[in-house]
Amino acid sequence: MQLRKQATKYLFFKRLYHWLVQTRVAIILWFGLSLITVVIQAIGHDRFNNFIIFRYVFFHTLQQTNLYLEYPQTYADVNLYGPFFSIVIAPFALLPKVFGAIAWVLFNTGILYVAIRKLPIQKAGQNLILVLTSVEMMNASSWVQSNALIAACIVFGFAFIWEGKDKCGVFFILIAFFIKIYGIVGFAFFFFSKNKTQFILWSVIWSVIFFIAPMLIAPPHFIIQSYADWYHGLQEKSAKNIRLDIQNNYQDISAMGILRRLFGITYLKDIWVLAPAALLFLTQYLRFRYFKDIRFGLYLLCSVLLFPVIFSTGSESPTYIIAFPAVCLWYWLQPKTIWTHVLFIFAFMITSFSYSDLLTHWFRENIARPYAIKALPNVIVWCVIVIQIFTKQFLQIPAIQLKQANNFA
Repeated sequence: MQLRKQATKYLFFKRLYHWLVQTRVAIILWFGLSLITVVIQAIGHDRFNNFIIFRYVFFHTLQQTNLYLEYPQTYADVNLYGPFFSIVIAPFALLPKVFGAIAWVLFNTGILYVAIRKLPIQKAGQNLILVLTSVEMMNASSWVQSNALIAACIVFGFAFIWEGKDKCGVFFILIAFFIKIYGIVGFAFFFFSKNKTQFILWSVIWSVIFFIAPMLIAPPHFIIQSYADWYHGLQEKSAKNIRLDIQNNYQDISAMGILRRLFGITYLKDIWVLAPAALLFLTQYLRFRYFKDIRFGLYLLCSVLLFPVIFSTGSESPTYIIAFPAVCLWYWLQPKTIWTHVLFIFAFMITSFSYSDLLTHWFRENIARPYAIKALPNVIVWCVIVIQIFTKQFLQIPAIQLKQANNFA
């Protein structure tokens, strides 16, 4: 009888797994949840404040109006995106607001979908990442944010550089950087470049192009001043994000945010956490013998996607669409054990549902938001990745899980 129950349970999970890795299921959940979310908002709530901010990056650039001031009669909060973003958002800003917002969400959803398809793992793994990340993609879409675009650019940067296409890889890394600073982490893939001189050359070329691109729609003096204003705007926002004396539960969802809020450490300086974290990050490069091993490359990609989110005071709930695909990729790469299953389920539930009613309204208002708990499982997974790279755990990745099973150094 006991044996029959175990067999039934095994068959159930096997069927569930085969369902989760179907391409059709991945596409329906990935695009369907995000589209339904943004359409419902368009019909019922019109919660497009973020998209209005984005639109006005374009309009204010045209009008040569300061991009980083508050405009409370037009939208809440302030713009924190670089002047280059005015070029990126232009096609969507020119559409009517509702249609522009829907198109923007679908663009972000679509480009991250394509980036995940670019990962050098089996299609079943890509599908699993899409399915397991679809709820977080829906969360990001509900905020009409651009974080999926940033995540896609980082993944594209890794994939193209690994393929020896530095021109394309650096192109995407610098797009992310000129939009939202986070993209700078893409330069962590420099050591994977097969032609480092070409990497540096294209970094200079694309930087110049993206720097002057907004000058197509505004005078050079205004754009140069805007870059200075952007720097000061980011500094002011960072100082505000760490304040505990104001209702600020939507910001600083990071390792520092957990420490500040859990222990009430108002004097905690970011550098106290960032310095040891950066040193730990750099230790991953001690495995230089494996720079040509795709298994090491995929582990480092997971680390790179997680790092700027869990160690940034600017991280919000929708920012985790950058981090959580890395958690799912890490899970796919693991030899499956009880502890990996438990850690992933914990990460999945807390990351994707801590702001929902699934874990109860009480948990959201009394635990998740006040203590930045959404960051916790992602911090744990990042620490695990660093340890696994140090112990060469990546060498245990089953070959069948990779797209090119014998592409090992």
